[in-house]
Amino acid sequence: MFIPPSARFTGFIPDLPTPFDASDGIDLKALAAQCERQIAAGVPAIVVCETAGEAPTLSPAEQELVIRAAVDVARGRVRVIAGAMSNATTSAVELARRAEAAGADAIMSVVPAYSKPMQEGMLAHFRTIAASTGLPVILHDTPSRTLRPLADETLLRLVESRQFVGLRDGSGDVTRPMRLARLLPAGFRLLSGDDATAFGHIAAGGDGAISDVCNVAPDLCRTIFSQIRQGRLQTARYLYKRLVPLIACLSKESPAALKYALSTLGLMSPATRLPIVPLDDAAQAEVIRAFVAIADEELIDGIGA
Repeated sequence: MFIPPSARFTGFIPDLPTPFDASDGIDLKALAAQCERQIAAGVPAIVVCETAGEAPTLSPAEQELVIRAAVDVARGRVRVIAGAMSNATTSAVELARRAEAAGADAIMSVVPAYSKPMQEGMLAHFRTIAASTGLPVILHDTPSRTLRPLADETLLRLVESRQFVGLRDGSGDVTRPMRLARLLPAGFRLLSGDDATAFGHIAAGGDGAISDVCNVAPDLCRTIFSQIRQGRLQTARYLYKRLVPLIACLSKESPAALKYALSTLGLMSPATRLPIVPLDDAAQAEVIRAFVAIADEELIDGIGA
């Protein structure tokens, strides 16, 4: 009997960037260090091979390598969510099967980009992927990248299958949790996919966020989530506002800005793969200014020391 593990997917969950070494290979040592840092901070799960992970530039074999590495580090201490991202359903099915073979605990499946499928096409796409694996599926709706959103009505048809356990909502619509909560199965997780509106999403009843900024400040993100859940909105709002300049930098040039931010903390190289290029000097200075804005209170490990 299928038991949805959705309770494990609550809170801020980092969308991990894929670190590259000097020869443009996967830097497994840096990846392991990222995973350990997030686990030490108490995150409920980690996401690999998704948006911040530059998944479209990774070969299927590289994606499997990253997933296996994350699973080996996690050793069951946190759940590993693996992206199965493709606008070709057959390719997404292959990635989902590889993720399962590599030991992932769940897959994340995004609305197909570029193709602009109709809602019936999205429904068939996601159902075909789910049928190819025994893993739970977290849906990913990101209209700014895919042009067509996952409609509420389509989501409600999909969740008739309990294999669909959550939604990463990158629409920025903070009313969605209030609109959908009573219509969704118990335990289904509504997760913001947009750091800029994550506070409003969670305050409106959302269950957490799949986050870029959590890579940089996991302890602070956990505190913000805890404060919101305890009804201490003034404290949560203050802490979140301090992160807003950094969130703005990360969202403007993702994932290059995220990689540069992590490189300033000595966690990984800022190297990216084409068509993403590293930040220019002006954008790097903007990230540093965002760090300085929070350094006085030492809100992020490694800053202000």
